[in-house]
Amino acid sequence: MSLQIDGGEPGPALLRRAYATAALLVGAVAAGLCWLLLGGTSAPSPAVALVRPMLALFWLTALVWLVMLVARNAAVLRGKASLRYFAAYQVDHPAEHVERPARTFDNLMQVPTLFYVVCLLMLVTQHADAKQVALAWAFVALRALHAALYITLNRLPLRFASWVSSCLALGVLWYRFGAMM
Repeated sequence: MSLQIDGGEPGPALLRRAYATAALLVGAVAAGLCWLLLGGTSAPSPAVALVRPMLALFWLTALVWLVMLVARNAAVLRGKASLRYFAAYQVDHPAEHVERPARTFDNLMQVPTLFYVVCLLMLVTQHADAKQVALAWAFVALRALHAALYITLNRLPLRFASWVSSCLALGVLWYRFGAMM
């Protein structure tokens, strides 16, 4: 579903459909988070259980980094981007899709830092349970979805929904950590 009509702004009907889809995604994530929080409690070993989603997010970041390097170098080799652009990022801007992996990489250096901090705090204080681990995995999965959507389709409502959903999971993770203290 393309949101642009004749290269211009999207029509109102397309926008409503796109944001309805995004709202469904956010609603599904919110419902899943509620289901997770209302489930039973068991205490996994935080040293093992929390390190795995942290490693998964690291490997996602490394993969996006590699995609960024390949996309930029391929664009230069194919003549789709100039070295002058990469010298100062001010002239000869390449096509938007060339820089999507770089923007995705930048995104993985922003909000996820809060994820790493709360996971490290849970490891140090030993304040974690199965719900915290599940929330950590939900955050990582939603960040992976966001990265995939951004680099490939770049459908703004879906990308935004995955980003907001990951922030909700992270917010709940922090809230529960604070409540355990």
